[in-house]
Amino acid sequence: MLVAAFAVFGPVVLGLDDAIQIVEKGGEYIWLAKGNQPQMEENIRLWFEPDVQPIPGMNFPPKDFETAQQTNKGHGRLETRTITVSSQLKDFLDWPYLEQVFKLERRFISLKTGEVQGNIEYGFTSLRRDEITPSQLLNKTRSYWGIENGLHYRRDVTLREDYTRMTKGHTGHAMACINNLILGILLAKKKYRTIPAARRYFNAQPDQALDLLLRL
Repeated sequence: MLVAAFAVFGPVVLGLDDAIQIVEKGGEYIWLAKGNQPQMEENIRLWFEPDVQPIPGMNFPPKDFETAQQTNKGHGRLETRTITVSSQLKDFLDWPYLEQVFKLERRFISLKTGEVQGNIEYGFTSLRRDEITPSQLLNKTRSYWGIENGLHYRRDVTLREDYTRMTKGHTGHAMACINNLILGILLAKKKYRTIPAARRYFNAQPDQALDLLLRL
């Protein structure tokens, strides 16, 4: 069983205990090191930086980098995604069950304007090199962006979770759970063309929203 666990789930920061629980329950994790683990992110970033010029007569040991790349066209742009992986930090970084780290580069070219954009992210996984190839790992990180666009965009933008000021105690986590429930109900019904359309409908007819909840 593969569990794709990423750095931030709503207001909840996943950490060491989550990694241990995932693996000891029989799963695996693929983590993107977004700013919530700054030292981890910095250590991985430095590993993928070019080596400085060594002192004369000395040299750096070779790194075990492997790279995979994919190019896709869609939504009016050309996207190139490149992943570089390494297993050499697994005994040096203080993270449970860590096996590989990776650098993920994404480059976008607008087919209409020629504008070029890009970003770089760093991550790590409990999967060994003999369990997942760089190409397969690239596919797994791509599936994350599907989750990001499908779930988090709907929560953050459509349901306006990014605008919430409810941060006291567990209120932010509770609202994330409620929004997930709302999305699950609407998607299961397959009655509404889009989530914004469903939101407009129920805003105008709150009695229908109540009726839908009472029939669960």
